[in-house]
Amino acid sequence: MDNTLVFRNHLTLITGSGRGIGKEIAIHFAKNGSDIVINFFRNRKPAEETAKIIHDLGRKVCLVKANIGDIDELNHLFDIVETKFGYLDNFIHNAASGYNRPALEQRGKGWDWTMNINARSLLFAAQRAVPLMKKRGGGAIVSISSPGSSRVIPDYIVVGASKAALESITRYLAIELAQYKIVVNAVSPGIVLTDALKHFNLIRKEEDLITKVRKLTPAGRLVTPNDIAEAVSFLCSPAAYMIRGQTLVVDGGYTLPLTSVTNE
Repeated sequence: MDNTLVFRNHLTLITGSGRGIGKEIAIHFAKNGSDIVINFFRNRKPAEETAKIIHDLGRKVCLVKANIGDIDELNHLFDIVETKFGYLDNFIHNAASGYNRPALEQRGKGWDWTMNINARSLLFAAQRAVPLMKKRGGGAIVSISSPGSSRVIPDYIVVGASKAALESITRYLAIELAQYKIVVNAVSPGIVLTDALKHFNLIRKEEDLITKVRKLTPAGRLVTPNDIAEAVSFLCSPAAYMIRGQTLVVDGGYTLPLTSVTNE
């Protein structure tokens, strides 16, 4: 095995990693030497396809179905990691869900569902991850946030609030887990064309989205899943050891101007 691989002999757990950004993160870590735990909830086939790619890269891969918004299922996920491996180096909190509706149309069930998956699970996953990381002398936790945590996106109120909570939890964990040499940060992606984006219906015409975002992004192109995987990888690397509790925005400068595709 290549000794230059950054995550050689590491174990990385990525929630919601069967497809989209999570899939790209999983493959990126595998290419850099890490064994992978793939988590999915509803869509087994793409998760199995991702697992095959990682297996073909010569890495160990474990596939676990679990709704991380449910405490019992979250514990089931970590029970498997503990039993099968007994340790953990990197935890990427990527899984997300939510109900995109105006504020006055939101309901309690949708609020609980979104908060439990997007924010609460980070806290309780960290509780399970810490003992496994302590066995390795430290580790890294990276959560995936959203510009909606601090900016207003149409019909995004519950998801935005959950991402704001996620970033707050990230900061608290960064302080409390520093004593264990566990580095905690977040990545906030710009608009990335994934199935999740289409599900949220932030914009319905894909070609219009590509054209508008490219025009309004100083970097001149859309953010790719690989851009996010690179950022997450950096935050888990030794080079980012002194970065704690930060939210790294990866959007090519898109959110810096006052105008955006969502308010045109």
